[in-house]
Amino acid sequence: MQNIDEILKNHKLSLQDYENIKIILKREPNLLEIGIFSAMWSEHCSYKSSKIYLSGFPTYAPWVIQGPGENAGVIDIGGNYAAVFKMESHNHPSFIEPYAGAATGVGGILRDIFTMGARPVASLNSIRFGDIRDKNQAKLHKYLLRRVVAGIGDYGNCMGIPTIGGESSFESCYNGNILVNAFNLGIVKKQNIFYAKASGVGNLIIYAGSKTGRDGLGGAVMSSDSFNKDSASLRPTVQVGDPFSEKLLLEACLEVFQKDLIVGIQDMGAAGLTSSSFEMASRASSKELRSGMIMHLDKVPMREEGMSPYELMLSESQERMLICAKSGKENEIIDIFNKWEVDVAVIGEVTQSGRMELFFNNELVADIPIAPLSDASPILHREVEKPTYLEELHSFNMQKSKKSQNEIFREILTSLEVCDKSFIYNQFDNTILNNTIIGCGKGDASVIRVRENGSFLSLNLYCNPRYCYLNPKEGAKIAVATAGRNCVTRGARPLSITDCLNFGNPENPNVMWQFKEVCEGIKEACEILKTPVVSGNVSLYNQTNDIDIYPTPSIGMVGIIENSIILDSAFKAKDNIIVLLGELKEEFGGSLMLKVLEGKVAGIPPSINLYKELALWNLICENSSFIKSAKSVKEGGIAISLAKMAILGGYGIEVQNNISKEIIFSESQSCICIEIKEEDLSMLNELSSKYNIPYQVIGKVGTKGSNINIDSIAITQSEAKDLYFNTFYNIMES
Repeated sequence: MQNIDEILKNHKLSLQDYENIKIILKREPNLLEIGIFSAMWSEHCSYKSSKIYLSGFPTYAPWVIQGPGENAGVIDIGGNYAAVFKMESHNHPSFIEPYAGAATGVGGILRDIFTMGARPVASLNSIRFGDIRDKNQAKLHKYLLRRVVAGIGDYGNCMGIPTIGGESSFESCYNGNILVNAFNLGIVKKQNIFYAKASGVGNLIIYAGSKTGRDGLGGAVMSSDSFNKDSASLRPTVQVGDPFSEKLLLEACLEVFQKDLIVGIQDMGAAGLTSSSFEMASRASSKELRSGMIMHLDKVPMREEGMSPYELMLSESQERMLICAKSGKENEIIDIFNKWEVDVAVIGEVTQSGRMELFFNNELVADIPIAPLSDASPILHREVEKPTYLEELHSFNMQKSKKSQNEIFREILTSLEVCDKSFIYNQFDNTILNNTIIGCGKGDASVIRVRENGSFLSLNLYCNPRYCYLNPKEGAKIAVATAGRNCVTRGARPLSITDCLNFGNPENPNVMWQFKEVCEGIKEACEILKTPVVSGNVSLYNQTNDIDIYPTPSIGMVGIIENSIILDSAFKAKDNIIVLLGELKEEFGGSLMLKVLEGKVAGIPPSINLYKELALWNLICENSSFIKSAKSVKEGGIAISLAKMAILGGYGIEVQNNISKEIIFSESQSCICIEIKEEDLSMLNELSSKYNIPYQVIGKVGTKGSNINIDSIAITQSEAKDLYFNTFYNIMES
């Protein structure tokens, strides 16, 4: 047997952790108990480096039913229905084994949603890779992209759940650590929401789902460490998913929910049976009653012979649930799972001991007090230091380009950030269930119909990592605001966010400074914009060979369209006028133009006035009936926003406003391009005064199929569509 130092090293535990474990147990732990503590105290499960910065997030609003702390957040969407949503990372597994890692990321987020009693109805994803145009990285990252997209598409398509949108980006900082963040939203009646708890002494604990194997062993611990040259050996820690099994599990669980047979239910995600059992017991405990649990691990359905208690508790095999049955209802539950041909077994019961007592072949193999394990979870106050490199980066000034507007425009239109990604989204079924109103590739946010109550929801994922690298706090504020603005251009009122906070190694003081600043930015933005955080995820140790990713706080926004008027980003009719809401400034730090022209991520990124942003939202949301189309100004500035609106609508445009060559590509915040009828200009003038939002008429919509003319930019519809729609395909096939 290994000595204790080797065991602790393999489990990412310190000597101080070990001493604390001995105090909790009042004895020496065995290997199984060390494994359990290791998983529950891992960065992935305990948030030990991040929790001190997450505590101040705004989480309450009249429409919030459930905030952070459960499997997913829940908001009221009217008519006695609720939306359940969350975003999770599967970064490390997707780099090691891209197909399986991405697929099981989708499977995991789906279980988080239907565990709450909701039927999943819409998925999105945020994926980030190294530069596929770089000759040193192209082969690897094209392979990773193909396999990740295949994994996402195959799992979602087999489950019959549409993938309706997402975002992708390509930066050299992701060369060693790709990011795969999965989002899902489900719909549930408010009275049918279920929570993860195991209460009621004597109530039986039921295992349901796929048999347990050895795949995914140590996954939570693996996800709490950086990569190096030996990381290929981690492949066995990546789970293997089966969407057809999950589909059966989903339908069986929803039938069980309908018949009101359970006290609580929990997905076996990170740390598998360990986290699900401890979390269910912990959530049911109070000062008066310490809920405990007895589990007989030899009763767990196994797909491999000779599995040990250690393997059974820490396996992260997919498509599994742990259920606390209502007294006397266990046979009905078992009958339902048998009907759906899902493995099911009674493996334990609830006690009032406050302890997790694990048996294997009638032998007690682990005995751990539940509350102290959670209460003693390490809280780390890591060193925080502002990076010294920011001073040099901020002092950089972009040189005036010798290239024409025409040349700059074409380079930006064909950049990886801007060009159409149908190569990716065509692999996703985005119309199944027949609720998708605006799906993939339509610009800004997606929209679904909620047929249960007749409402419409807008969903968007967004983050600009370059901004967050140069100014984490401002970049985070912009991420929240832009995700909301993207929903606003659909006519939706933003309600709440989920987040997926992807960062480098927390042992690096610069990374922890970035994390602290990002959290402050999210707090400020959500407070002012009235979009509380209802769920989220933190992914740290996204570092390879001492190179950290840019701070990447992916924001998932959900909004509701209150008046059933759905806007899109395609120009609608000849002679309608084009208006810019907001004010353009010379802000090029971290811009796409700077990256495209000079290959740099530098300068001071745009700043944002959140009160102006909220006023802009109010103008659109409260008065959307006269707006024909709308698009947020983001990467590439108004030149790209207008070009996309023209391409999507098939109309030419004439924009002649003598805007300077560079400022037309500026990425100033709180700006939206809208299309209105000329006779509605007086109404807009009144609204501009009411909300104190400046505007300028910048052009007119031309005829169908005519040229796109923006100042000195001139391009035919056919060339614009060719560059926009075919560039990414050509890159991937080269």
